[in-house]
Amino acid sequence: MNNTTFDFIGGKTGDWKVVKMTTLKGDSLPKVTHIDKIQSSLINRFEGIWSLKGIISNLRYTEKSDKEKLAAVQEDLGRPQATYAALIPIRKNEAWWNLAQDERRKIMENQSRHTHIGMQYLPAIARKLFHSRDIGEPFDFLTWFEFAPEDEAAFNELLSKLRQSEEWEYVDREIDIRMKRV
Repeated sequence: MNNTTFDFIGGKTGDWKVVKMTTLKGDSLPKVTHIDKIQSSLINRFEGIWSLKGIISNLRYTEKSDKEKLAAVQEDLGRPQATYAALIPIRKNEAWWNLAQDERRKIMENQSRHTHIGMQYLPAIARKLFHSRDIGEPFDFLTWFEFAPEDEAAFNELLSKLRQSEEWEYVDREIDIRMKRV
């Protein structure tokens, strides 16, 4: 298991210029002009207006066949042409967390088809999921996406499909932060 920790620091400086922050559900975050994504530790020191912390962990709802399909086509972050990004912090409600893991998996894959939908947009849209719930953060997940400007419409379509799924009925806090590389 890879437990690499990252901080997403919102402030007045950073490698990513915030173009738009939209609160879709729940409490917002203070507005910032830039975000830095830095590899860090579990120490809570940062310079900025806010910091969200997440860890890269094992895939929790992905079966072996899906993992192999994803690995075959998914691009890494940091591609030169991917000058647009989105940070989407999400928190799910207690009803979600009170379900057994197999029940959550059934909703994500059998009903919402989360991985299937995401696969339709690969390799154009790269993503990395950071887990935050287990380290006491205000969100359960931080999802970081990178894509080229010409893939922005496809990215918006991807989000629309996911947000219409049964899985999203359990989301009680979501903020969509759009950025351009500085």
